[in-house]
Amino acid sequence: MICYMLWLVACSCLLLLLYGARLRPGSCCHGQGPTSYPVIGCLVAFYRNRRRLLDWYTELLAASPSQTIVVDRLGARRTVVTANPANVEHILKGNFGNYPKGRPFTDVLGDLLGMGIFNVDGELWYAQRKLVSHEFSARALRELEAAVLEDEARDRLLPALGLAAARGAAVDLQDLLRRFAFDVICRVSLGVDPGCLDPALPAPRLAAAFDAAAAIIARRGAAPVAAVWKAKRALDVGSERRLREEIRVIHEAVMDLIRSRRKERALPVNGGNGGGGDGRRSDLLSRMIECGYADEAIRDMVISFIMAGRDTTSSALTWFFWLLTRHRDVEREVLGEITAGASHAAGGQGRMRVLHAALCETMRLYPPVAWDSKHAAAADVLPDGTRVERGDRVTYFQYGMGRMEAVWGADAGEFSLKRWLALPDDATTATAASSTIGGVSTFKYPVFQGGPRTCLGKEMAFVQMKFVATAVLRRFELIPVDEGRVPVFVPLLTAHMAGGLNVTVRSRGDQITGSTHIAAGGK
Repeated sequence: MICYMLWLVACSCLLLLLYGARLRPGSCCHGQGPTSYPVIGCLVAFYRNRRRLLDWYTELLAASPSQTIVVDRLGARRTVVTANPANVEHILKGNFGNYPKGRPFTDVLGDLLGMGIFNVDGELWYAQRKLVSHEFSARALRELEAAVLEDEARDRLLPALGLAAARGAAVDLQDLLRRFAFDVICRVSLGVDPGCLDPALPAPRLAAAFDAAAAIIARRGAAPVAAVWKAKRALDVGSERRLREEIRVIHEAVMDLIRSRRKERALPVNGGNGGGGDGRRSDLLSRMIECGYADEAIRDMVISFIMAGRDTTSSALTWFFWLLTRHRDVEREVLGEITAGASHAAGGQGRMRVLHAALCETMRLYPPVAWDSKHAAAADVLPDGTRVERGDRVTYFQYGMGRMEAVWGADAGEFSLKRWLALPDDATTATAASSTIGGVSTFKYPVFQGGPRTCLGKEMAFVQMKFVATAVLRRFELIPVDEGRVPVFVPLLTAHMAGGLNVTVRSRGDQITGSTHIAAGGK
């Protein structure tokens, strides 16, 4: 009886505390943020908004004078979320060493990516970055990408759209672009063609394994309590057992390729392997073998690049094509630039300012990666005065940044090329090492990160996006099946459009398309 009375008194005191100590937004968090309570933090508000986290965070950030909030809830580590460019620069450059990806991040991806560049910090990251930076600047790899893009577009993507136009049938453009991108990244990274877009071939097991693994890992990252998925992994049950099986498929496929490529290198050099003029292959896997890296290091590196490149460009292009269907005036402007004499070859669209602006504006509103998190190695204070504690998750929020009027002006929510076209003419020449994209600071527009971790594939991504946009728009008009639908932006490892982008396809005719030949080499 006494124990029961003590328990009742304790519960009553807790309820009174929760009711009477309701705090102003963020007051318990040492910064702006959602309404929080002792012990449970903002758990109630988080649960209410769990299905609209992107919009909820965006609203909170817009209401914060510093465009920074602190989210502190029971069951999760303290999280600082910012859309403030000064803070982003501090995190990604000014105090770079204090903001590694951290153990919580690498735990989520480690089973798949191992010790690949996207899942390591410190000296190991620096060594891999130095190697990959050299490889991405190599002419052979750039030429391989151009050749692969032209082959895939000519032989698969454009015929698939042409068939849909001839039949008057609807096609999921997002699915087509994702399969196209997977074929391209596998040919560039692994030197093999999975044939995702080839209707004569069965769906490749490797592609299915990557899809399943990415989906399960995304659920790991979004789990309210990490202990749940870690327990399932330890017990080898449920989704974690499926993940282990899919990772085994991926690892075995890549290791088999590495072994066969090593055997191939032992044979006399010949010119029939799709490589350079000396018979050597130009794909990333083969180049790493030539550099003398161990098999597991090569495996982890190429898997990292497949994960980074498989859905990012297709995500951006899906939203780009959808936005053009909503803004036909912009589509006419882009098409006018395309038909004014731009090269048909991959890499020949570099000076197309309108197309570049349209792609940048698309990714401002619909970034392929909605947010990115680091973990503070030591206590810090951000430029706006927000306190960061050791071990805090510190997130810069690309999706929200694109919608901040404090960052982009009163028209931040609008799709407008003026904000890009008003910049100097040479703004489209940004390289992978540049601190700007389209003339805008990477810390205001961190779609490709910024500072030392700036995406090495940025330039290659723009080449691919511009080539695909030019090849498709020159030949086809796309009409959404449901023109009134506003798609839902789903932020998994890479964002995608919920339900896909179902379109009907209409040929533009010879007076617009000109020659159907796609030039090789851009000469």
